[in-house]
Amino acid sequence: MDAPLPLRTEFLFRMSLTVGAPHAIGASRGADLRIVPVTGGTVSGPRLTAEVMPGPAGDWLRVEPDGTTHLDVRLTFLASGGGLVYCQYTGLRAGPPEVLARLGRGEAVAPEDYYFRTALRFETGAPDLAWLNTLIAVGVGQRLPSGPVYDVYGVM
Repeated sequence: MDAPLPLRTEFLFRMSLTVGAPHAIGASRGADLRIVPVTGGTVSGPRLTAEVMPGPAGDWLRVEPDGTTHLDVRLTFLASGGGLVYCQYTGLRAGPPEVLARLGRGEAVAPEDYYFRTALRFETGAPDLAWLNTLIAVGVGQRLPSGPVYDVYGVM
């Protein structure tokens, strides 16, 4: 068997989001559905600096009985150069039940105590940001009391 192909990544930016109160839809398809409005945030890094626009933006969360959370997020960035970027990502947050319960109560939890990863895609018509249209990115997340924070890496 040939050696596995290497996976190269490049740090793109840190994304910090602010969120509003969740709208509890309730039990659906074996999970608790919650819609969380994203009210703003920042994108800051070597490849992109932007403001997260307050709407429309949100996170459609499905929380399983054990606390495992599946994310489905859609955002719009206003880049520092004026271009708009649509960002869509899915993700997974999982860990020991007691850790997930602490996160659910809004407590600070060390990011190494749980798993929080995302897969991001982007769309833009801005010529200076066109490189985002052909990129898959991954995020390493943490849930701070103030909102989620992701370090985002392009997969090269």
